[in-house]
Amino acid sequence: MTSTHLAHLRASRSSVGTWLSIGSPIIAELAAECGFDWLLFDLEHGCSSEAALIGNLQAIRGTSTVSVVRVGAPHPDLILRVLDWGAEGIMMPRVESEEEAEACVQAVHYPPRGHRGFSRSGRAYGYGVRTLSDNELPRPLFIAQIETLAGVRHARAIARVDGVDMLFVGPTDLNFDIRVRNESGGLSYEECLQEVIAAVAEAGKSIGILVRNIDEVTRLRGLGFNHFAIDSDLAILRNRYQHLLNFMGEASVARSNGVALNQ
Repeated sequence: MTSTHLAHLRASRSSVGTWLSIGSPIIAELAAECGFDWLLFDLEHGCSSEAALIGNLQAIRGTSTVSVVRVGAPHPDLILRVLDWGAEGIMMPRVESEEEAEACVQAVHYPPRGHRGFSRSGRAYGYGVRTLSDNELPRPLFIAQIETLAGVRHARAIARVDGVDMLFVGPTDLNFDIRVRNESGGLSYEECLQEVIAAVAEAGKSIGILVRNIDEVTRLRGLGFNHFAIDSDLAILRNRYQHLLNFMGEASVARSNGVALNQ
């Protein structure tokens, strides 16, 4: 990975990533070998603990794939460890205000912009083997997830925070928040998307979204989205397993009826 690849994620150039929830370094390595621009290692809803993260980051070393880690909460100590271990970006779920975004940015960055502690002995700097000048220290990518109506309403203020590189819509949480609040005259999901798109356009930031149905990409790109996380390792396996079992079930019925079934 080079600074150029991180710059692409900060800009409007389109990129394709995917969600890694299982925690397998083999899957991470395979995904990077396949050529994804970036991978999201999920410590919020994912199946593995942070202890397994280093192995996953090691698995994609030497590739052009950018590593982004979603932490479950804005804990500065966890953010520090994840970055020291070599993650190139942080995604924070459910960011709802300018103040929350600012606190996250400060946890991600070294002084003077932030208050992240500094150590040259972390994996990110070759355990002390690689020496970088202060001016050469990498600037991590920070992605604020917009997953609630409160986040949508404050999206413009969040996007204006210096150090917020991307707003990323979480469709499942956002749709859930809209449903359970059931606000009379409230924003629809599509109106929420439009508001987040307007927020990043105003601030000159990039915008991304998780996509479960790849057929939606063309429409979303037309709306203004440029960074896409296409499904997750867990969902891809689940859906393929179900497809295979459904096919075999249909094949079994067809055989019992003397009908040939082609796939």
